[in-house]
Amino acid sequence: MKRPKIAPPGQPGLSRRNFFGSVVATGAAEAAILTVPVEAAQPAAGKAAAPAAQPAAAPAAGGDLVAAVLKVNGQTHSLRVEPRWSLQHVLHDHLGLIGTKAGCERGECGACTVLIDGIARYSCVTLALEAVGTEIVTIEGLMNGEKLGPVQQAFVEEDALQCGYCTPGQVVSVEALLRKTPQPTIEQIHEGVSGNLCRCGAYQNIFRAAQRAAELRKAGR
Repeated sequence: MKRPKIAPPGQPGLSRRNFFGSVVATGAAEAAILTVPVEAAQPAAGKAAAPAAQPAAAPAAGGDLVAAVLKVNGQTHSLRVEPRWSLQHVLHDHLGLIGTKAGCERGECGACTVLIDGIARYSCVTLALEAVGTEIVTIEGLMNGEKLGPVQQAFVEEDALQCGYCTPGQVVSVEALLRKTPQPTIEQIHEGVSGNLCRCGAYQNIFRAAQRAAELRKAGR
């Protein structure tokens, strides 16, 4: 677009007021061009128009659901899932096990940690269909009826939480560690929870809770 010409001082030409009015009008015209809807743009000659973008989370048609049987906390659940659904989504939104939190949803923060065949796994990057045929344990499965499990009890005693959002994942990771190493060193505890982030910074209390949980498990509590 052609720029307005400004006359030297003392010569007739574009006034200051008209100059700024022209700039504003030019900007508005360019903005209008840039905001033309994609659907209104015409394809280049000889080329087919690109298909319209589809929403990322479009609901699946009935035929896209597949049968899945998941064993969670000792109970068997038969349900139909989309192949793309994560285990976290199914546990939280379809089975009502809300202790399995969605945090980063890309396998970094550990808030969604569950046990799969006794091993701590990020459920947000595990497909529900991958977990078919395994034993899944969530934080709810660590309780004995209405009684807290030893790791959960230790977290309460040592005040190992602040906001509490990461706590279920932290508890499950400590549980996995103690099943493998009943009397861990502090270095092993650090490594065992290294995949879990606490945005509140309660790490020292979490480490003490892991040590206390080891004592409670040893005492059979």
